[in-house]
Amino acid sequence: MTNLSNKLLIALALTGIAAAITIGLLMLFGPDWSLYAPASCTATRCFCELPRTGDLILQPSNSWSAFGYVFAGFLMITLARTRDWASAFPPLAAQVFAISAITVGIGSVLLHGTLTLWGQFFDVLGMYLVSGFLLVSALAKWLRITDRRAALYYVLLCAVLVAVLIALPEVRRWLYGVVLIAAIILELTFARPLRLQVKTRYYFYGIIAKAVAFGIWNLDQHGKVCAPESLLQGHAIWHLLGASALWFTFLYYRSEAASEPE
Repeated sequence: MTNLSNKLLIALALTGIAAAITIGLLMLFGPDWSLYAPASCTATRCFCELPRTGDLILQPSNSWSAFGYVFAGFLMITLARTRDWASAFPPLAAQVFAISAITVGIGSVLLHGTLTLWGQFFDVLGMYLVSGFLLVSALAKWLRITDRRAALYYVLLCAVLVAVLIALPEVRRWLYGVVLIAAIILELTFARPLRLQVKTRYYFYGIIAKAVAFGIWNLDQHGKVCAPESLLQGHAIWHLLGASALWFTFLYYRSEAASEPE
């Protein structure tokens, strides 16, 4: 068995453990999710999938597909912890990015499984952790900010985003979009030219995956392509494409050479 195969199996096993812990957590608080404040989306529609009222997981397709983020995150961690890591992307930063991806997945399960306001909080939290990382990473490379100071800026940015999420939850999607688009513009315009031998195609693969995912998200959200009782859900595809986008972004960061070839 190859080294990569071992890492894939490890990431898969860790994803299974994370799924078991998440289900255990849901069992502690559910399955009567009507006891909790509902997510903001329940005022309009929480995507196409019909909630299975009374079940532990209200939207199974949208929930289980979110573990794609968790798998991608654990695979990043297993790769970042190898001894042969040869990249300008610090292993610690790679693992922080991986944890943000895992948080996206677990948070999404908590939202779609419960359709509660607290589930929504953790769902958006993961999105902010990812977009904040992308923005700070671009700024740090462009302005040559030290790793320690970049870490501080990342914590402060995430704290501000979480504060806004608590105070003004209705702007959560717009704020995420603004931070994400700003991060992409800064990365491609200012940071990318400073990254040695970086494979820019991976970044564009991620953008394409995210763009297609967003198109599917809109069709699902507005009921344009919708089969409420089907296990094949557009929002589930959004999750899998979103996880792929984060994976491509990780490959992009990892491809940056630590130094110029001799």
